[in-house]
Parts: sequence; C-alpha cells; structure tokens
Amino acid sequence: MAKRLGSQLFVSRLSNYTTNQKLEKLFSPFGVVKEARLVLDPRTQKPKGFGFVTFDSESQAQKALKAMDGRIVDGRLIFVEFAKTTKPAEDTIS
Repeated sequence: MAKRLGSQLFVSRLSNYTTNQKLEKLFSPFGVVKEARLVLDPRTQKPKGFGFVTFDSESQAQKALKAMDGRIVDGRLIFVEFAKTTKPAEDTIS
C-alpha cells in the first residue's frame, strides 16, 4: 500500500517579512490553499521563520513542493517538505 503523504506542507527558513497573506499568495498558483499560517513566538508574537500550508488535495501539495522547495522568497532560500504528523500515544494496558 502506498504511503499517504497528506496535503499539509512545512515551510522553513522564511523571512521575518513574510506574512500569512504572502505565504498564501505564494502557494495559491498550485491549488486551493485551505490554510497558510506562520508559527509565532508566544512571547513576542513575531514569526519564528517557519509555517504550514494546507491544500485541498495531496496532488496540489506535491505540485507546490516540487515548484517551491529551494526557491528564494524575500531574500531567503526556503525549504518545503510534507508536514510530519504524529499520532497521539495510545494508552497501554498493563
């Protein structure tokens, strides 16, 4: 069975000048962007330099990854990969 990669991308090494709106605009040519969000420092509320982009489908996410990984955005070389999801730990019965 093929491994399902998902439709959410992890984008790293973003400039401090990149906004949620700019992130969405950058990735929208590849499909329907359901969500584009930067991760903020809880104390300063400034972007931490990475974020997530969620597409409508896995195929759209794959197109975006191929096109955007290794591009220069706002003067920074960005990296794009599929977001890794972790399953919650299951309770073990002893």
